This record gives sequence, C-alpha cells and structure tokens, in this order.
Amino acid sequence: MTNPKGYRRGTRYLFARPFRKHGVIPLSTYMKVYKRGDIVDIKGNGAIQKGLPHKFYHGKTGRIFNVTPHAVGVIVNKQVRNRIMQKRINVRIEHVKHSNSRLDFLNRVKKIELLKKEAKEKNIKLDESQLKRKPIGPRPAHFVSTKNNEPQTVNPIPYEFIA
Repeated sequence: MTNPKGYRRGTRYLFARPFRKHGVIPLSTYMKVYKRGDIVDIKGNGAIQKGLPHKFYHGKTGRIFNVTPHAVGVIVNKQVRNRIMQKRINVRIEHVKHSNSRLDFLNRVKKIELLKKEAKEKNIKLDESQLKRKPIGPRPAHFVSTKNNEPQTVNPIPYEFIA
C-alpha cells in the first residue's frame, strides 16, 4: 500500500487512545448538556467509530447549531484556497467537549462589571488602564552584586589532537 486514499488515512496516532485511557468511556461524557450557541472543541475519540469527524476537524473549535439525541451539529471554519468557508458537520457527543477558549474573556467581563459597580457606588471615575489588559513589560533594571560572586572569564579550551 503505497499511498492509501481512505477517509482515515494518516490517523494511526491521531485517533489512538492515550496510555491507560482504553476501555469503557466515562459516563460524564454522555451526561454533559450541549445547547445551541455553545462553543465546543472537536477531538476525535478512536474508541467510537460512529460519528467520528474527519481528521481535518480534529482539534478545531466551532459553535453548535443543532442538537440531536446522540450527536450535535457544529459550524467550523475551514480555509479553502483564498476563502474561509463555514462548514456544518454532525459529530457524536463522544467527539466534542465544551471549550475553555471563552472562559478567560467571560471572567474578565465579570471582574470589570464588579469594578464598575464599586466605582459607581463610591462615585469614582475609572480610567481605561483599570479596565483593559496590560501586556507584561520588561523586567526592571537591577545591579548584580559581585561581593561573594567573583566574575569569571570564559575562554575556549584549545583543541588537542590525540593520535
């Protein structure tokens, strides 16, 4: 078999189960509630072949547009040449999980709302630096003490040919 053209070609390690994670799928996988509009990560589970997404969608994040008893419909962006298409795929729930990509944003929104509420009670005006994220700047300058740490000169060792 020189170059197979099957649906699952090149997925020997992609869909393989992790070490010590073989066997029965935990019930918590089936107990999760998915609603329309939820953001989910697609991660193919090789133990269940039904409803397994194509390898392209493995690791992609999408939004749920349809919910059925055993599966969910997910809208995923796919770049095809010069455009980004919105693909609608049906995937069984064993192959999706809720995404954490928006958690940081939602927590930040809650924190900002609390700050605004406190500022309103105290009649304080908040400036943008308190509401926006700040990038981590460079470390401040400092002196290195050489009291018990004498500077060392580093020289290359000359090459010796041993015959």
